[in-house]
Amino acid sequence: MKNNILFLTLRVFGATGGIEKVCRVAGKSIFEMTLPGSSTAKIFCMHDHQVDADGNKYFPTQIFRGFGGAKIKFLYSVIKKCRAYDTVILSHINLISIGWLIKKVSPGTKIVMFAHGIEVWGMMSDRKKKLMKCCDHIIPVSHFTSTKMQELHHFPATKCTVLNNCMDPFLPAIPGENETKRLRAAYGYKETDKLLFTLSRLSSQEKYKGYDKVMEAMPLLKEKFPGIRYLLAGGYDKEEKKYVEALAEKLGLKDDVKITGFIPEEDLAAHFSIADVYVMPSLQEGFGIVFIEAMYYGIPVIAGNRDGSVDALCNGRLGILADPLDVIAIGDSIEKVLANRNAFVPNRELLMEAFDYENYKKKLETILEKVRA
Repeated sequence: MKNNILFLTLRVFGATGGIEKVCRVAGKSIFEMTLPGSSTAKIFCMHDHQVDADGNKYFPTQIFRGFGGAKIKFLYSVIKKCRAYDTVILSHINLISIGWLIKKVSPGTKIVMFAHGIEVWGMMSDRKKKLMKCCDHIIPVSHFTSTKMQELHHFPATKCTVLNNCMDPFLPAIPGENETKRLRAAYGYKETDKLLFTLSRLSSQEKYKGYDKVMEAMPLLKEKFPGIRYLLAGGYDKEEKKYVEALAEKLGLKDDVKITGFIPEEDLAAHFSIADVYVMPSLQEGFGIVFIEAMYYGIPVIAGNRDGSVDALCNGRLGILADPLDVIAIGDSIEKVLANRNAFVPNRELLMEAFDYENYKKKLETILEKVRA
C-alpha cells in the first residue's frame, strides 16, 4: 500500500485566521509523521503564492505548491496528480467538489476532510451535502461540530473522528515583565486596572463572539472594580466598529472600551500577557484556538458553554464556561476571576496534555492509519 498524502488547502500563509493556523500545523504533522513503508507528502494551496511559503518553519518549501488564486490550474494539477496519492486531505468543505472529482478519477484514493465550524453545521446547499458522501472520513475539530454534522446532515458517526486543534509549536515565549508593563502603559492602563481581553474580528456578519454581552455586564462590574477596562483586538468592518462604539457610549463605557484593530502575529503574546482575563462567550465557535493560546500565556479564560469552546476548555477543567446569552452569568464569571485571579490560572500540565503538538500529530497519524486500513 502506498503511503502518500496530498493535502489540499485554500490558504496556509496568506492569512492569519484559525483555519490557516490549523493548516500550518496539519501540514507540519503530515510531513513529519512516520507511516509504514516509504511516504511522501505534498501540499497544494489554491490562493497562496509560492513565495508565501519561503522561509516558513513548518515544513520544507519543496513540498508546498502555491497556485496564487489560479483555480483552473489548481484543479488541473490536482486531477493530474491525484492517482499518485493514496490519501487526499481537504482542509475545508469549499474543496469538496474537488474531492468528489478525485473520487471519480481515482476511486481507490481515500478522501479525508477537516470540519471546523459554522461552514459545516450552518446552512449548507443540497449539492454540498451530496458531495460530502465522497469523504471516506471527516475530522471535526470539536465534539460540538461533530454532533452538529451528524444531526443536521446525517453524516455517519462511524465516519467521524474528533481531533481538537493544538497549540502552534512555534508560539512565542511568554513576554517578560518589562514588556508587559510597557504595553499596558502604551494603552494608557494603570497597573491597578483590571483588563478584560478579546481577540476576534468584529464583523457585522458574524455576531456570535459575545463581546457585546461582555460590555453589557461591565456597568455592574464597575461598581466593584472601578478600574475595569476592555481591550477588543482584531480587524473590523466599519459597521460593526460603529455598533460597538455606540454600545459603549450607551452603557457609559466610552473611556473603558478600546478597539485596537488588527494585531500582528508577533505582537499577540504581549497582548495576551497584559490581560487579567481572556473572555469570549461565543455562540458558534467551532473550537477556538485563541482560547488555548491565551491559556498558554497563563491567562484565565471565560468562554461560552454552547459551542466548540467546551472542547477548548476541556469541559470547564481549564477555565469557566458561561451561558453566552446570560449577561448576569457572564458578569458573575468575570467577577469570580477578578476577585481571585490566581485560582483560575489554567492548569499547564493539563493544557499541554490536551493540546500539545506532538500529541496532535500522533492522533492524526492514528486517524489516517485507520482510514487506510
